[in-house]
Parts: sequence; structure tokens; C-alpha cells
Amino acid sequence: MSCGDPHDTECGEVLDHLYEFLDNEMAEGDCVKLRVHFEECSPCLEKYGLEQAIKALIKRSCGCDDTPADLRTKVLARIDSIRAGQRAAQVPAEEGAGHGATTATAAATE
Repeated sequence: MSCGDPHDTECGEVLDHLYEFLDNEMAEGDCVKLRVHFEECSPCLEKYGLEQAIKALIKRSCGCDDTPADLRTKVLARIDSIRAGQRAAQVPAEEGAGHGATTATAAATE
């Protein structure tokens, strides 16, 4: 979505990060960029208002329900699995970078 007007922060980028903004999960500098954009762009401001209203409605309607224990366990296990996969992907990349540098150094000295 784009309003057609030029902005420092593009409409697509704003909307891609809208939920992070709504959930207060963004750095303050990024929040400022979005606030400035909302002041300039009525379509994005309207979308923000709609999503904010939906979030408030869901909170009112579902805020009192406890999360089932088995669902919580599954979600936490999935998060741990993803984090472990990310760590495992980083280790070979770091080892490969170190190995390549050693090989290049050895070749240069021969």
C-alpha cells in the first residue's frame, strides 16, 4: 500500500512494522519514524487506527482467558527449537570464516 506521496519512511516499511509498533517492540528511534509517517500519511494512520482498535477488542474479549498449559509448553518448545537452529547455523558460518582465513594465510606463506 502506498498513498502516492513521498515520505522519508515508505508506507510498505511502516506497515511491515506496524505490529511491532503496536506491541511496543521497536527501538525509540524507529517509533519516532513511524509516528512522523502517521502524521504525514492518512492511509497509514487509518490502518494503524484500525489495527489498534482490533487489538483492543481482542484484549477486551480474550484478555481474561488463561493460556492452556499444553499450548504454552508447545509454543515455548518451538521458540527454543528455532533459537537452537539459529545458534547452530551461526556456529558453522563462524568456523568456516576462521578456517578460510587460516587457509589463505597458510597459502600466502608458502
